[in-house]
Amino acid sequence: MPELPEVETIRRGLSERIVNKKIVDIEIKKPRLIRNKLADFKALVYKNHILSIDRVGKLLILNLADSNFLLIHLKMTGQLIYSFNSDIVAGGHNFPSLESLPNKYSHIIFRFSDGSSLFFNDMRQFGYMQIVDAKGHQKVRSKFGIEPASRDFTWKNFQSIIKSRRGVLKAFLLDQRFIAGIGNIYADEICWRARLLPQRRVESLSPTDVKRLYQASQFIIKKAIAKKGTTFRDYRDVDNKKGNFIQYLKVYGRSGEKCLVCKNKIQKIRLAGRGTHLCSHCQK
Repeated sequence: MPELPEVETIRRGLSERIVNKKIVDIEIKKPRLIRNKLADFKALVYKNHILSIDRVGKLLILNLADSNFLLIHLKMTGQLIYSFNSDIVAGGHNFPSLESLPNKYSHIIFRFSDGSSLFFNDMRQFGYMQIVDAKGHQKVRSKFGIEPASRDFTWKNFQSIIKSRRGVLKAFLLDQRFIAGIGNIYADEICWRARLLPQRRVESLSPTDVKRLYQASQFIIKKAIAKKGTTFRDYRDVDNKKGNFIQYLKVYGRSGEKCLVCKNKIQKIRLAGRGTHLCSHCQK
């Protein structure tokens, strides 16, 4: 699933390509990916303009000229592909090599007045689009916690969030109500950098542990954004470049390999419903 750094990379790239363009056609092949009534969705999108593109956590928010908002969530296998003439660039899930567009995974297609197109591809069809008004927009935003790369992610705010929390550390990091945008990759990397086992109980963390967790969360997310996210296989961002944070991964995807610090083998366990990578020597 694309996480905050990958979705932020998509947001920045698409902001340079589709903002202020008029939507002249929309094709919806899988209506169940739309969370509005289909006729209402089409009517609200047709001939509208995208004024800007925002994001909260892993959710893209397209601000429309009619004061509504188009929400796009890529979920596990969603991908946004911008196409203009021979220029095809993509962002989102680490999808196999792109076939000719549209292909069998192209479920929603926006066409713009300049001849360019935006394809919403989704192999497993867990992603969605939804139009909301200003009230709905605020309601959606209120469900998300603070982001590690934001100004609101202060030491004081982090302390207030974590002080009353209980349960498994990794589950806490993945809970979007508390901290927005962290997924499986970055939760593992944050725990490693903070030298904390992801299966630790949040209530067992000392003040020093909490401080390291706070600092690690900021460091990992900011660096991942700077490196355009984490790339596997043939994924390209909207500038047709690979995200290269994969070069900096310490535990995620390295099961059975030697820890880069202590040389013990990286373990993979099942935790919070996810495959979880850790070093039992470096993390306590």
